[in-house]
Amino acid sequence: MHHDVPSRATTPEPAPVAARAPAERRRQITLGVRDSFSAGLGIFPLGIALGLLIMQAGLPWWLAPALSLAAFAGSLELLLVGMMATVTPLAAVALTVLVVNFRHVFYAFSFPLHLVRHPVAKAYAVYAMIDEAYAVNASLPEAERSAPRLLAMQIACETYWVGGGLVGVALGAALPAPVKGLEFALCALFTVLTLDAFRSRSELPSVLLAGAGAALALVLTPSLAMFTALLMFVGLLLVRHTLTTRRPAQETTDA
Repeated sequence: MHHDVPSRATTPEPAPVAARAPAERRRQITLGVRDSFSAGLGIFPLGIALGLLIMQAGLPWWLAPALSLAAFAGSLELLLVGMMATVTPLAAVALTVLVVNFRHVFYAFSFPLHLVRHPVAKAYAVYAMIDEAYAVNASLPEAERSAPRLLAMQIACETYWVGGGLVGVALGAALPAPVKGLEFALCALFTVLTLDAFRSRSELPSVLLAGAGAALALVLTPSLAMFTALLMFVGLLLVRHTLTTRRPAQETTDA
């Protein structure tokens, strides 16, 4: 009696890990660029405003890309244009840099720099840790974060900023008359962000605490209002965090 030997089902062998790594890296880079699109909607127009301000202030056009590459801090660069145009003392410039970028110290506590292992890449991740990059990364689940995705998003954001500045320079050179109101571009941006925070009930206490800190700073130290307001806001947030975490613990103990 003849028995046919059943043939084994051929299943495709999984690709080696080394072969899958480049494809996964490309996928993460694509996701990072895609993550940057929402932030780019705000970064690119502000970059245009920076370029226009530089041209209207009578400063050289190359200052737009130079500032964007040297500092990469939108709010600071917009402030520096006015300070350069009025020849502000270096000590005041240094203090402004400290006050405006002081918030980045707190960003570093929760920004996933540990994912980036290469020293040069890690240095760039610290350098490009802007507000938009922090916000976009914070919205991602922890399992979906990776170094290629993070770096691709940051590089894309800087591309929007530098490109917007160059477009603004070109527009400023082509326009026959200066555009009025550009100096309020940054103020308008933060006003919109504040209004968005008011719409969220969960963020209303934070907005009220920020307003209280700003009001106290204007009364106590009007010449250093921004720096004092930031310190007060951080202190008030720490107090709020302590009270909100202690309350559930007390309720659990009472129960």
